[in-house]
Amino acid sequence: MAGIGFMFYKSTLHQRITVHVLNGPEVHFKCFFIIFSLPMQIEPHDYIAELFNNILQFNNILTDFDRDIWSYISLGYFKQITKAGEIGSSTMPHKVNPIDFENSEGNLCLANAILSALSMKLPVSRMQRDLTDSTVLRNLGVGLGYSLVAYKSALQGIKKLQVNESRLIEDLEQTWEVLAEPIQTVMRRHAVPEAYEKLKELTRGREVSKQSIREFTETLDLPEEAKAILLNLTPNSYIGEAEELAKSVDEAVDLVNGFKLH
Repeated sequence: MAGIGFMFYKSTLHQRITVHVLNGPEVHFKCFFIIFSLPMQIEPHDYIAELFNNILQFNNILTDFDRDIWSYISLGYFKQITKAGEIGSSTMPHKVNPIDFENSEGNLCLANAILSALSMKLPVSRMQRDLTDSTVLRNLGVGLGYSLVAYKSALQGIKKLQVNESRLIEDLEQTWEVLAEPIQTVMRRHAVPEAYEKLKELTRGREVSKQSIREFTETLDLPEEAKAILLNLTPNSYIGEAEELAKSVDEAVDLVNGFKLH
């Protein structure tokens, strides 16, 4: 069987080269076929599968983003700018639904289902002969179309977002337990024994306040400079390089704004 397959391949390759040489004798087809020395009898659509798999990964990232923003809106971290005449909930007129992100997520779900099916189906053909790809290829635009609708919906939703600073500050002021991380790290750096266990005892299952954090920090056997840094920390100021990293996103935003979806 292997011998028959090899002979079939050789005859097919020879036939292809012969046809090309007949139609373009001035072209060095032997050099060309060095790059594509093992051709198939059909175009295998592998580039389409690769492209759609990449789009799938991007769509998954955007789906995650849509869900996170939905959650941030639910928590009150973001407000949504309303438009005159815009309809909200059918039973709660005061409510502003995150409809753009929900619409984006739904369309991404449909897009990924189609793109996934296409990327798995198109490279497969019985004996490099069947025509099932013919009907499948007619749906290329469907998966891409759903993706495009999702992108537009997400962008539209982003434009409506407004940071709710008062809600963020309120949340930060009530979460002093986040300082357990830097305190434990500094304790470990200065070889304070049982750093994790001590912070666990202080924070797990307990209400942590500014006072309890300060009292705990005061008792630590740390250099005065290190202790002063910890005592000056607040949930609002414990952000590290986050501000600079966030500003660097402007470069990516400029890049995205240069490519407008019409």
